[in-house]
Amino acid sequence: MAKNHPLLEASNQLMIKEVPSYGNKFFYSLGFLSMISFLVLIITGVIMTFYGPTWWLTDGVGKYMRSVHLWATQAFVLFVLLHLLVVFFTSGFKKPRRLTWMLGVLMLFAVLAETEFGYALRGDFSSQWRGLQGADFYNGSGLGKLINPLNYGQIYGIHIIVVPLTIIGLLFLHYLLVRVLGIAKPYRQDVTVRTVPANHKVLFARGGILIGLILALALALPSPYIRPTTIQNVAQQDPNLMGKTLVAEFTNSSDTATYLDNIDPYTYNTRSVYIDAPYARLLQTQNSTKDELKVFNSEPASVQATQLKEATDYFDQDKPDAKQQPKSPVMTVVGSLTKMAQAGLYEPALASAQNKDGVSNNLTYVNRFLSDTGALEDQATDRGITTEQYGMTREETGRTPGAWWLTPIGLLNHTVLANDDNGDRDAAIIFGSLLLTMLAFPFIPYVNQIPDKLKVYKLIWREKKTF
Repeated sequence: MAKNHPLLEASNQLMIKEVPSYGNKFFYSLGFLSMISFLVLIITGVIMTFYGPTWWLTDGVGKYMRSVHLWATQAFVLFVLLHLLVVFFTSGFKKPRRLTWMLGVLMLFAVLAETEFGYALRGDFSSQWRGLQGADFYNGSGLGKLINPLNYGQIYGIHIIVVPLTIIGLLFLHYLLVRVLGIAKPYRQDVTVRTVPANHKVLFARGGILIGLILALALALPSPYIRPTTIQNVAQQDPNLMGKTLVAEFTNSSDTATYLDNIDPYTYNTRSVYIDAPYARLLQTQNSTKDELKVFNSEPASVQATQLKEATDYFDQDKPDAKQQPKSPVMTVVGSLTKMAQAGLYEPALASAQNKDGVSNNLTYVNRFLSDTGALEDQATDRGITTEQYGMTREETGRTPGAWWLTPIGLLNHTVLANDDNGDRDAAIIFGSLLLTMLAFPFIPYVNQIPDKLKVYKLIWREKKTF
């Protein structure tokens, strides 16, 4: 007799050998296909980590790798959700499989969080916009001091280490329980099924087809890319907007300075970060430049207030007349910083700035400043990806599907949370409650009988052989 392929031999040791007659159907390949998708994500993620963002954004092979990673994400989320639905409709969460269900629920929420961290790292406009939306959500939930989607370094570590290791741990425990307990058989006494050998050849064939499909889709529908907005872009295209924003930071009246959610993670002084620090750096490179900020600081409070109001009124005009521009240290400082931004030197100064603890805030200062200009929201609106436009569920361009699994968030924002001033906080409460409900579902009397009443199990448990 011919020997089996080594891969099949290994599967006989690691995988379930006997299953109910319906266990070889596609419905019961979903967990395996989820693991295949996750394996592709790990491989592509490791490669992308070695080569870095410049490679996956500009190099041909890198762009393709990014696209494979995106489509593997699509597959992973899809199969995890479908797998959970099959378990739900067949009441596979009943004792003694309650813990298996709970591990699966935790894995689902970890996967959904991981996808958003990935979007925040992609390096395009979508990363900027979704990072801001994610920051609002975490701030509203009370987790903003621990998780900041605007801090690239922090999210990079969470995305490539913390969450993947968590998912691997949950997968291991989940599979261990399935390996010990086997595939759940019908709990109803009126349903009888045969026990048959597990068809590992068909299982691996489906896995191979999935990999081929991911590779093909990545080629046909690549991950879209829109250049991120920079402060230099804003300063060059609309110097007046740049000046207006700088004055708002100067007076601590910008959105960031007045930001107040369930918690306030932006406790830094915007004048110190956006005016004092970059202007001091500018003076270091131009020794002959007069320190106008020092002049301003030496003036009486009443004079300072007058100058700031004049600057605010000037930039609040739709088309300020340069001939009527106020002559004051404030306007000189704002003008110098605007030129600094146009030269591309202002943003690096913010990116390298340190917070009060001496730690670089990475891109937090940059993205918050861009948010204060309103340029990000304007571009997001033009591309149809704001929250009001179900933006979290779609890509910014192209035919490639976006994060369709976030549709419930869009529905909440248009219904329950439509006029809620604390929408981010309440959305966090709703999703936290959903997580707890799903975890407790197997233990809730009467409610856990819903799948049995729906009778969808009849379709899944049929013994019809399908590929």
